[in-house]
Amino acid sequence: MRVWQGLLPNNCLLCAGLAGDAFLCPDCQNDLPALPAKQCPCCGEQTTHGERCGACLKQAPHFAGVYALYRYTFPLDRLIQALKYQHRLPLAAWFGRQLAELVPAGEHNRIVPLPLHPSRLRERGFNQAMEIARTLGRCLNLPVDHDSLQRCRATPPQAGLPLKDRHGNVRGAFACGNDLSGCSILLVDDVLTSGATADECARVLALHGATSIHVAVVGRALKG
Repeated sequence: MRVWQGLLPNNCLLCAGLAGDAFLCPDCQNDLPALPAKQCPCCGEQTTHGERCGACLKQAPHFAGVYALYRYTFPLDRLIQALKYQHRLPLAAWFGRQLAELVPAGEHNRIVPLPLHPSRLRERGFNQAMEIARTLGRCLNLPVDHDSLQRCRATPPQAGLPLKDRHGNVRGAFACGNDLSGCSILLVDDVLTSGATADECARVLALHGATSIHVAVVGRALKG
């Protein structure tokens, strides 16, 4: 029975149409929201000419740049939710392979997945950032460091807070116990919204010696 099931085509996760051996049918794959051509080179926010955005000019984040696959809006949000809340773990590997095609080779020497607090990890059963990072690490032949960065304080979800409160919400929520001197780090998560969480993680990593930090995400939420 399993042999026959392996030969049957998959249904598209978005429209339930035939997708062959892929997660999405060609039409839904083409409908995934593209990012704008002109972006802030630091945070990835949309800008008119690809210049630094006003926020980064006012106060640059602790990471140097962002690699993102898609804009975080419909229907990408449904795929992220399927991964996180329906345990569609093969999606993490699929996202990881796509990110590996986007991230320049040879510019980083380790991958650090954004950690979950232990209570959240027990509740969910897995860390989606870690699952994406596993495949990304294999594709780029980079070690995945899941020990250095830890989430030491549980915080309310960022999505439920005003933008002005998000940096304060995660301040002091992460810790690092290892010497990262000379490390060029690729910080991996599923979605980047305000950038406050990634910025706090990058700040902690830099305090422990990391010389360069870039963020790699599946989805980048943009203003407007």
